[in-house]
Amino acid sequence: MGLFSKIKEGLKKTRDSVIGKIDSMLKSFTKIDEELFEELEELLVMGDVGVATAQDICEKVKVKVKEKGTTDPEEIRGLLEEVVCEMLTGGQEFNLNTKPSVILVIGVNGVGKTTTIGKMANRFKNDGKKVLLAAADTFRAAAIDQLQIWADRSGCDIIKQNEGSDPAAVVYDAISAAKARNTDIIIADTAGRLHNKKHLMDELAKINRIIDRELPDADKEILLVLDATTGQNAVSQVEHFKEATGITGIVLTKLDGTAKGGIILAIKNTLDVPVKFIGVGEQIDDLQPFEPEEFSKALFDFS
Repeated sequence: MGLFSKIKEGLKKTRDSVIGKIDSMLKSFTKIDEELFEELEELLVMGDVGVATAQDICEKVKVKVKEKGTTDPEEIRGLLEEVVCEMLTGGQEFNLNTKPSVILVIGVNGVGKTTTIGKMANRFKNDGKKVLLAAADTFRAAAIDQLQIWADRSGCDIIKQNEGSDPAAVVYDAISAAKARNTDIIIADTAGRLHNKKHLMDELAKINRIIDRELPDADKEILLVLDATTGQNAVSQVEHFKEATGITGIVLTKLDGTAKGGIILAIKNTLDVPVKFIGVGEQIDDLQPFEPEEFSKALFDFS
């Protein structure tokens, strides 16, 4: 299955539920009027896009209708696809040009954080990069064991210590190893507790200080892994983590298992945090770099 086909298949539930309803609604109108836009906004809100973003989308579509002199309601779908693509574009590129570069991965338990790191490592390795994993989520023994399995599966090195070790010490060891082994990318798994934000902030601040001291010029990404099936709850997670850690991007997993793919728009539009990767299946290669154009096309493609 090609890349586009995978994304299209992964967005099936969202497309059938949200875009399918919009499609039917547009077919029921004979002219473009305020009532059409009210119904469009309502359907977007129901599709987990969020009220503010739904309003923004409708306003932008109205501008395009006026600019292009559109009169056929069914042509709104094409304009909607354009608006969605424009809204999602910007910031999705990775900034990992130094050797080594560092990716810190955060996220609450249960979102598929460790699995995502494994898939990410596999992807970068297949792109010819030398990847080192750092098991810095030391509060959960299972996280260390899980990461070891993914290191074995993807053929990447791993640095780990015992459960309960200082996460910053694991990252320090990983940086030392990366320098010695000519590593391209360090991917660090970090603890994802939200219930004690101060502790999380302190821990990540300590890890960041180690990185800044040992690799002062290194490119660094802080990625938050989110489960798409949680819908609007994902937005509040982004708000909390953004406040605590200054994230540079999102990895949205389990898009294939939900009709709530519209959440991606709410996150980018209201919080201005770009999506870097999307997960559209269970397989090791089902984590895909986010391409706004491909995503928008797949979302609206019923062929």
